[in-house]
Amino acid sequence: MSIKKNNKAILVTKKFKIINKLGLHARAASKLARLCQQFTATISLELEEKEADANSIMAIMLLAGGQGKMVKVTAQGIDALQALQAISQLISDKFDEAE
Repeated sequence: MSIKKNNKAILVTKKFKIINKLGLHARAASKLARLCQQFTATISLELEEKEADANSIMAIMLLAGGQGKMVKVTAQGIDALQALQAISQLISDKFDEAE
């Protein structure tokens, strides 16, 4: 994880492996976007040179993040660390999907 701080905002970046069976499909993308919308931080996802606004379900789905893919999450703002922790938990919980 990379952390940069200035006097007003924090920038954090971390890579995650998508471990749920169906990847970033509609339901997972929806859960991720709704989670990201709860934070004031600006959050983006990057996968294989494609970038997406993490607040957009469609943008997340267009990344085509299948199981086993690595996604880089970047959050910038006062609550960036909390956002990254929540995203990490959601991914590690396999988006709360029964497999």
